Amino acid sequence: MTKHSKEGAIVTELILETFRLNGRLLAAGDRLTRDLGLTSARWQVLGAIEEQPLPVAQIARNMGLTRQAVQRVTNDLADAGLVTFAANPDHRRAKLVKLTARGRKALEEVWRRQIDWSNELSAGLGTTELDEALTVLRALRQRLEADGQEP
Repeated sequence: MTKHSKEGAIVTELILETFRLNGRLLAAGDRLTRDLGLTSARWQVLGAIEEQPLPVAQIARNMGLTRQAVQRVTNDLADAGLVTFAANPDHRRAKLVKLTARGRKALEEVWRRQIDWSNELSAGLGTTELDEALTVLRALRQRLEADGQEP
């Protein structure tokens, strides 16, 4: 039977810990935004179009999610008046998802809360360790993307 290399075993533990962390982050994001009528998924989509409107497929690619999942969330956001669909000059059928004034206001409030929350969460952790963790996670993501293993 094949065994993990020392690095492979650590990467496996890192992956499992990332899964656990992701669940906790989503739950924390849901609590942070609940009174605004948002969820972590809705917040993610709003953040993806903060700078410019994008089609659903592009949002999904950028976030590593399925187009169908993002479409469901954008439909919910549109029903809530937080986004609207606009004509896309580059594609007749793929509408652009665009923040409404109400959506921008909600996103600004979320970012204000997120700054306070992340400052509190990171208190006592060193910038060197955080930078190293970020570097490793980015490198793993980039390797997966380079291997064509993205969703």
